[in-house]
Amino acid sequence: MALRLDGIFTQINPISWMTLFMVIPSTILIFGRLGLYRAIVRFMAEKAVASILVGAFLSAVIMFATNLFFTLGVPRSVPVIYFSLLVLTTGGTRMLMRTLHLAAKDVGRIPVVVYGAGETGRLLMRSLQESRNYRPSLFIDDNKRLQGTSISDIPVLPLETAKKTILDQGIKIALIAIGQNERKAQRQAASAMTSLGLEVRMAPKLSDLMSGRVKISALRKLRIEELLGRDVVEPDTNLMNRTIQGQSVMITGAGGSIGSELCHQIIRHSPRRIVLFELSEHALYKITEELRDTIKAHKYLVELVPVLGSVVQQEIIENVIAENAVEAIFHAAAYKHVPLVEENAIEGIRNNALGTYSTAQAAGRLGVHNFVLISTDKAVRPTNIMGATKRLAELAVLEAADTYPQTKFCSVRFGNVLGSSGSVVPKFEQQIKMGGPLTLTHPDITRYFMTVHEAAQLVIQASAMATRGDVFVLDMGDPIRIIDLARTMCSINGLMLHTDKTQEAPKGSISLEITGLRPGEKLYEELLVTGTELNTSHSRIKREQHTTNQIDEIGPVIDRLLQLRGNAALAEALAQLPLEYKMDQRYHARLNAS
Repeated sequence: MALRLDGIFTQINPISWMTLFMVIPSTILIFGRLGLYRAIVRFMAEKAVASILVGAFLSAVIMFATNLFFTLGVPRSVPVIYFSLLVLTTGGTRMLMRTLHLAAKDVGRIPVVVYGAGETGRLLMRSLQESRNYRPSLFIDDNKRLQGTSISDIPVLPLETAKKTILDQGIKIALIAIGQNERKAQRQAASAMTSLGLEVRMAPKLSDLMSGRVKISALRKLRIEELLGRDVVEPDTNLMNRTIQGQSVMITGAGGSIGSELCHQIIRHSPRRIVLFELSEHALYKITEELRDTIKAHKYLVELVPVLGSVVQQEIIENVIAENAVEAIFHAAAYKHVPLVEENAIEGIRNNALGTYSTAQAAGRLGVHNFVLISTDKAVRPTNIMGATKRLAELAVLEAADTYPQTKFCSVRFGNVLGSSGSVVPKFEQQIKMGGPLTLTHPDITRYFMTVHEAAQLVIQASAMATRGDVFVLDMGDPIRIIDLARTMCSINGLMLHTDKTQEAPKGSISLEITGLRPGEKLYEELLVTGTELNTSHSRIKREQHTTNQIDEIGPVIDRLLQLRGNAALAEALAQLPLEYKMDQRYHARLNAS
């Protein structure tokens, strides 16, 4: 009233004060019902602001109506002035206290850049503002409509403009806040941030952010497979179910990297029974417990049969197949580490070649419907004993297909699986954790990589396409230089790869050590023996052009090899077989010398 009359309180008509007897109690009641007094000031968001605006508007309406009904002499413009002052005092003071609280919390918090100013980014920003760890300083977004705007006073910039700001503010951490369904955009954002030397972390799922269940600790480090992996091709449900649904399925090597993932994939497609065949007691126990937890959580109706045994024990294999009425076998049991098999050639041949031969023969004799061998790119023109044993295994499957045409035999060949035991990724992770150096055998070495999840899905789908002794080759994408992989893994951890031998690695970097190619190691791997591949109904599964088996009676050949003694004799015998095996000359010289 004083503002309206441009005077002092004494000039106000005493009767007008009666307006407050209706306005004050009703306003307190309205704000109470809208939840304003339950809102914690430091957590105020748009909902609290909306409550203030709605409450202030209703209060002003009550003032106007009271004055109109009782003719209390309050000018009609006063409720408008009152509305503005009420919003300012109730909302402004709260926002001021919230701003002071957040400013005090900024001390010691790490500035971060948030890549993605969409719904995920905004929800993440609110969580960060209340955290004790991170302070959101900048948004990056590729959407031109958002660029140049701000969210809670945090600017949204395009990538190129943001680079200078990141450098000026000394930002070291980037948080990727892009939806889980936009894998390609996630990879591009993460790649852009790692190229700037930032440590990258991934935001939780949008559903978790919206539910309020998420904690800042849920921000996880970027995984290398998220940079190297490809967009997911949804599996063909018909292909996934064809050899699994309602079947008794056996997985050999069930506790290994591929074997265990096959188990997790297969159990989702309603098999009647899963037989877990494994040599390692610890690995068998681990996968059995994991699957039991999955069965309990999802209430799957599937029988689990854990079996300890070796694939070279043919009698045990036959008993297990017969007792469990096995209808499909995924043969993943194998020794796969090149240097170890190179030094233990007899056991490599026994497990990889004889084990496959025995299991395939048993499958054929007992009428198993489908048999799938998990093979490797190292079987193509092998330069190491492990690769030669896997090529023998492929030929053993081809022979079984000719002998037992009622069983659909096939081999599925692919390259390295990201994160599998003994692969370069966990090795680099451990070396980075220890502070380096990273060891690399050759600066030009390349390898194919695939996630274990994708590999297992494609293997199952390929099994449904098998006819008679097919060799399927998975599309691995482009080969990756291992030195580039090393750089990327360093960037993920906020480090630089130091390659100059003449200088000591500066702070914030990790040195690289070139150790030389190991015996039997190739600079690059191949996927095709014949050099010709045929398309299938799946875009990422190819069929190698069929070839005839150049070895008659694989079994006796394997037996003769196992009669030999010494790695050198075995390597020379393998070189005489039509496997295109070329023994590493350094290895040959060392064997002869010993």
